Amino acid sequence: MRAVAVAKPAGDPELMRLPVPEPGPGEVLIKVVAAGLNPLDWKLADRARSGETAEPAVYPLIYGVDFAGKVAALGEGVTRFAEGDAVFGQPKRVPVGAYGTYAEYVIAAEDGVLAVAPENLPLPLAAALPTAGQTALSLLEAAGLGEGQTLLLVGAAGGVGSFVTQLAAARDVKVIAVTRGVGERVMGELGAAETVDAKSGPPVDDLRETYPDGVDALIDLASDAEQFAEYAALVADGGVAVSTVHSAEPEALARRGVEGVNFVIAPSAGLLARLAAEVAAGRATVQLDAQVPLADAPDAVARSRAGKSRGKTVILV
Repeated sequence: MRAVAVAKPAGDPELMRLPVPEPGPGEVLIKVVAAGLNPLDWKLADRARSGETAEPAVYPLIYGVDFAGKVAALGEGVTRFAEGDAVFGQPKRVPVGAYGTYAEYVIAAEDGVLAVAPENLPLPLAAALPTAGQTALSLLEAAGLGEGQTLLLVGAAGGVGSFVTQLAAARDVKVIAVTRGVGERVMGELGAAETVDAKSGPPVDDLRETYPDGVDALIDLASDAEQFAEYAALVADGGVAVSTVHSAEPEALARRGVEGVNFVIAPSAGLLARLAAEVAAGRATVQLDAQVPLADAPDAVARSRAGKSRGKTVILV
């Protein structure tokens, strides 16, 4: 099969030919239609190269953690799925690199992060959902937001941020989207009530003037500890401040009556199924920036690594 992988720890991703994997007991072989590109893809390769992963890594190390496709074969004992089912999710993760999704075939565990794809969503769009969508849905639950409350969302224009914006707006939460150069029209179409540009740094003074009583929650997808603390100062007593990059200081925030959360995603089939239901109900749509063929995936990874990609990219296999 064709796959995009690194041949050795210091290598660059390249298109190569690798054997088609075979499903074992409780496993499903999926013919991949598309793979979602996430910064996590190259970060996992970097961590494996530097020895920072707790799990072993194998080479060639295939990139990718998100996919959508059709079930091609079943391992012994599989009952949840049938051949030909359209599915999306994330593959087996251990050892790192053995089950990457930038490939024509991938193995997933029947009881792993795997679900039937939303019927009203083409598979290339479904491939963009697992990491960003599950993260967004879990973040909203961590923030505990409900109708009429106010969310300050930092990093709102990216893959996760666009899903958070849509899902929050669908719950009648007022979203204040903080972006870098992405305008009010774009974010407004996703459901943001207000868009604030942070190109010149955190616009904290302007936000404090507009919201003197504070906001109910902060979800920050990008800031370092110093900038996160500036944004978190805008959260009202009893509110929640969530960081996805571990910039929160929960003890310091607790002293002023704010719950601080350093968020860690816990992917699951149940969470994936709930995400599919949100999409099927029209509460979120996939915002694609680009669709590229498998042969161009190394270039797409390079753009992601350089911070030059906006929105979501999927790789057509």
